[in-house]
Amino acid sequence: MIEFQHVSKIYKGGKVAVEDIHLSFEKGEFICFIGTSGSGKTTSMRMINRMTEPTKGKILIDGQDIQKMNPVELRRKIGYVIQSIGLMPHMTIRENITLVPKLLKVSQDERNAIAERMIDLVELPREMLDRYPHELSGGQQQRIGVVRALAADQDIILMDEPFGALDPITRDSLQDLVKDLQERLGKTIVFVTHDMDEALKLSSRIAIMSEGKVIQFDTPSNILKHPANTFVEELIGEDRLLQAKPDTTPVSEVMLKTAVTITPEKSLQEAIKLMREKRVDTLLVTDNQHILKGYIDIESITQHRGNSSSVGDILKTDVFFVKETALLRNTLRRILTRGLKYVPVVDDKQRVVGILTRASLVDIVYDVLWGEEQSIIEAVEAFNPEEIKGV
Repeated sequence: MIEFQHVSKIYKGGKVAVEDIHLSFEKGEFICFIGTSGSGKTTSMRMINRMTEPTKGKILIDGQDIQKMNPVELRRKIGYVIQSIGLMPHMTIRENITLVPKLLKVSQDERNAIAERMIDLVELPREMLDRYPHELSGGQQQRIGVVRALAADQDIILMDEPFGALDPITRDSLQDLVKDLQERLGKTIVFVTHDMDEALKLSSRIAIMSEGKVIQFDTPSNILKHPANTFVEELIGEDRLLQAKPDTTPVSEVMLKTAVTITPEKSLQEAIKLMREKRVDTLLVTDNQHILKGYIDIESITQHRGNSSSVGDILKTDVFFVKETALLRNTLRRILTRGLKYVPVVDDKQRVVGILTRASLVDIVYDVLWGEEQSIIEAVEAFNPEEIKGV
């Protein structure tokens, strides 16, 4: 769909804005350019519709060199959304939406149908079509800006930090809207942002830029797992790196599948014997259906040994547990910050199916932060449960 062939942009005085970009985007992809200010991301995007002319190299769209195309005709085939929205204040919303179809000499009836279809897409009432931009909220205006870029049915949409000036709630809602429309309509979107969370949420692939060069071009998952250098790592941030590998990993894949359990009717003497045999200082307590009821530890046994006769008498019920289907990313930080030695894992009927240990979780964090080659699952399989001082 779009191909950069060794493209550079050099301004008068020798200032290099973009240097030797060589990239290709497939039809229907959501591409994000991201980088610090002055990295060349906006310049790169603006060269696609020739709002900025390249100094060297070629840009092809569907195999055609855009330098050989009429720039006005080219821009009418490419949607464009900017941060300031760019709605014409003296035109109604209907006229704004259908501005390009009118230039393409689409009939009035067809333009009205397009306007109604577009405003339906963003779930705004049709009576807004005859209002003016100043009568709409900032978020509503931005929605109109998005559908105006879709109104002429262009296959390519360029978006230059379109949500940067919006509040977080409106921004999040519009991100969801754009992603949904892109997937449903099969559009190719090239999106400029300085927000890594936005890029990770929206994009099929991300082009990370610095000083006019593309430092890394890959999927969000691969960039998180294999950042190209320290610049990319710093742009991603430590918190995102921490979540990178556990991003879609369920707890069931990393838990140890053998937890030491005991039932409430067992005596404290039996509990001590089991602890000694398994070399642990804590036991999970379950009923005969293996449903989690709580836990006992060596401290509670020592405290109540002369006054109690069974496990059920000293059972502690305030046990923190996780479901086997939970994503590790949602439980990792809670477990580590609580300082827990272990966390029971249960199924949807509260039956104990395994255990997460602090030692194995620390291994995962090391893997994420320092890039050990061993995968999460390999790390767990290599872990020796007999070395754990705990369950």
